[in-house]
Amino acid sequence: MNIYADNILDHYHHPRNSGELKNPDITHKENNPACGDELSVQLKIKGGTVKDIAWEGTGCAISIGAMSILSEELRERKTDDILKMSEGDIIKILGVPISKRRMKCATLGLEAVKHAVICNMHK
Repeated sequence: MNIYADNILDHYHHPRNSGELKNPDITHKENNPACGDELSVQLKIKGGTVKDIAWEGTGCAISIGAMSILSEELRERKTDDILKMSEGDIIKILGVPISKRRMKCATLGLEAVKHAVICNMHK
């Protein structure tokens, strides 16, 4: 196994930023009906920047590992930059190729965060 796959498994077994925030600005939940993965993200946003992030969820190693890794990447990131992120950015962050079949798992967390940011913009 390579170092990147090991990293995903480490994040799956020891997820970072998992839990709840006190008084989040926005909470959003996404699921993948094809496999049953569910993720809920909570964000604190100030001045268009993610100041804190927490998440909870259940799912496969890829969805949980990707959400954990993504949560570390997003703190202090501008919401405009988050909205521009793509599948390619997730693959780059994960460091391993993701099959078309597993791409929904890998990007579920990003979808949740993007939808949370969009909801916050429309408040």
